[in-house]
Amino acid sequence: MLLADFSCALSSFLPRAAAFFFGLLAVCQAEVPAKYQPPEYTILRAGTPIKVDGRLDEPAWFAAPHVGDFVFTWWKQGRKEQTRAKLLWDDEYLYVGVICEDAHITARHTERDGKIAEDDCFEVMLAPNADTPNVYFNLEFNVLGGIIDNFRPDGPNKPRAPKWDAEGVLIAGTYVGTLNDDSDIDHYWQVEVAIPFRNFSKVAKATPPRAGTVMHLNLNRQGGKTNFQYSQWSRADTDKPSFHTPDRFGRVILSERTSPFGGEP
Repeated sequence: MLLADFSCALSSFLPRAAAFFFGLLAVCQAEVPAKYQPPEYTILRAGTPIKVDGRLDEPAWFAAPHVGDFVFTWWKQGRKEQTRAKLLWDDEYLYVGVICEDAHITARHTERDGKIAEDDCFEVMLAPNADTPNVYFNLEFNVLGGIIDNFRPDGPNKPRAPKWDAEGVLIAGTYVGTLNDDSDIDHYWQVEVAIPFRNFSKVAKATPPRAGTVMHLNLNRQGGKTNFQYSQWSRADTDKPSFHTPDRFGRVILSERTSPFGGEP
């Protein structure tokens, strides 16, 4: 009789114990945040010549995929205006092409290292050597061709380099709308940029880079005067707006495949 009672009690206890154990395991797993998986993008080689005129109308641009939707990391209010960004490369340049949805385009500054951040602007942050991901460069520009460029040799928490100017950068922009007139509704602005790889030669593994090279990169956008927003390709993890989060940069790989036809060079 006692054995039967024990068997009955055990058979009743085991399912409840198992349910408790797996429930506890689920709670523990839920409390451990999943490791962030940065976005990835394959940069195709430009298979046709690129003329930096802000039009983005070459076949290589047309066939290249965009990086995906931008995220609004610190969004509070206002319309989320989306961005389309593409990248290409050849032995001399990293090419960046962006189209920015914008109902009120602001662009006033053209001086080097000026107040570009007061305008609608776009930024490229690049760690050219994946083995030193905290050593990175940033170039920020507006539709008028104004540019800010900086180098962070010791990471985001140490001072930037006292002086670093990227050489030979080509920038051109176009827009549909009116600049600095919020009484009407604009449509978009776009910028085409060619950044010589030689600017990164002291950090990069090879110049020019080789196909297969992996780099860490982020693309950021902010501005302007009306409906000020922050957005970016790879989401930062700071409570307050800060693009200087190299540990959250996306991953890009330079491909042998060409755009538009996908063959090898």
